[in-house]
Amino acid sequence: MRALLSLMLLTVSLPGCQLAKSQAHAVNVTTVDSITPITKPNFDTEIKPIFQARCQPCHFQGGKVYDKTPFDKAETITRPGTKLFTRIKDEKEQRLIREFLDQPAAP
Repeated sequence: MRALLSLMLLTVSLPGCQLAKSQAHAVNVTTVDSITPITKPNFDTEIKPIFQARCQPCHFQGGKVYDKTPFDKAETITRPGTKLFTRIKDEKEQRLIREFLDQPAAP
């Protein structure tokens, strides 16, 4: 008798488990779909001004290392890596630069 009762309970509860699992998956998919993609910081308006304030005159037009590592071009700041932070100590500025470097280039 117990075995029959257990079998009936299992049979009744199994579809409910499957329904709950599919509903949970639907909620996760909806949540993921509604997340706004992170936009890459703009080089000219957000990143370049940091370098202008911290790395002038050396890495800008007329500076002594401008020919090797110009910081007025987005493509050349990817080469130095963490050496970029030699003169940039502010954590917010470092975070913004890292976000710029970590995001893939726009298509």
